[in-house]
Amino acid sequence: MPVIDRREAGLLQGGFWALAGFWAIAWVWWAQHLEGMAPCALCLWERWPYRVLIALGFVWSALAALELRPARPIGILITLTLIAAIVIAGIHVGVEQGWWPSPLPECMAPHFSGGSFAERLASMPARPAKPCDSPNRLFQWLPVSMAMIDLLYAAFLLVVGQVVLRRLLGSSRRA
Repeated sequence: MPVIDRREAGLLQGGFWALAGFWAIAWVWWAQHLEGMAPCALCLWERWPYRVLIALGFVWSALAALELRPARPIGILITLTLIAAIVIAGIHVGVEQGWWPSPLPECMAPHFSGGSFAERLASMPARPAKPCDSPNRLFQWLPVSMAMIDLLYAAFLLVVGQVVLRRLLGSSRRA
């Protein structure tokens, strides 16, 4: 196996994380805009860790290009970001499965009380929100929701980042 220097390893790692985050955002963009899947409030929250992951990947690559050593602090931030992605997706899967109610008020149906019928209609949201307990599935025959795919993807990235990437690029530490 060829030995790569720290700079090349840092550029590869930063590029990997930026690409991993971009892939997740591109996937949900495709599902929403081309497949017509409406996101719920939790779906929108699930996208934030991947945006952070893209930014951290670029920071990692920039620091590596400057021949600085970003591995430990950026690696910790990436790990925390992926744990956040797993937690948010896990909460969403639990809401979809009916294990607990959604923690977001946007996911709740509005409760109308008092007032006239016209006042109740006026207090309704301008556009209907998709309930968080209604899963989006790419394939109706496959009982796996987009939230479950996100949970598996974030867990996969965490394992890749902690195990595989370190082993593959571990030779750069000796260079």
